[in-house]
Amino acid sequence: MWPTEDKTEELLLGAKAGDDDAINRLIERHRGAVLRMVQMRLDQKIRRRVDVSDVVQDVMIDASRRLQDYIANPAMPFHLWLRHIAKDRIIDAHRRHRGSQKRSVDREQGLAVPGADDHSTMDLAAHLCDGELTPAAAATQREMAKRVEAAITELGEQDGEIIIMRHYEQLSNQEVSQALGLSEPAASMRYLRAVRRLREMLTGSGGEE
Repeated sequence: MWPTEDKTEELLLGAKAGDDDAINRLIERHRGAVLRMVQMRLDQKIRRRVDVSDVVQDVMIDASRRLQDYIANPAMPFHLWLRHIAKDRIIDAHRRHRGSQKRSVDREQGLAVPGADDHSTMDLAAHLCDGELTPAAAATQREMAKRVEAAITELGEQDGEIIIMRHYEQLSNQEVSQALGLSEPAASMRYLRAVRRLREMLTGSGGEE
């Protein structure tokens, strides 16, 4: 989902040297990934009141304004720094509309998982079900993908977040650990627990695997 780091590093060097074109290309290169992230995380109730593209634009403006601070102290890869900004803007949108609208918003940060036809959902369904689905059973796979989609939204926020980070944002365990401020073993353990809970929800089993 996120652009590769090699080209990003090249553009960051240009941005550090004051190249305005490099700055613009760096920001625009990540716009699509930020858009997908906001679409996944902005609660459906909020999306009736806030345009996703407006949130994305706020993220890009904020990133442009703070870019030189990041370049001076790059504590994490650029895309992880950018997703932190995006997450802050999403939280702001939820809090602002929770406080200003008479109709309540049920969740602080809803996870709007992509539809069952999304390749990430299909891949996750195959991963969870192992050999239970035959490759030829496309209809069955789509039905399982719908169940996966629904189950993720019912997981606790912590579990749902790490599933989406790993399978939809396609972040590595190392990147997840950096983004969440965890050690790599702790991030791996949290992910494995989330996958176990998700599989238990889908199979109806509550015991050990």
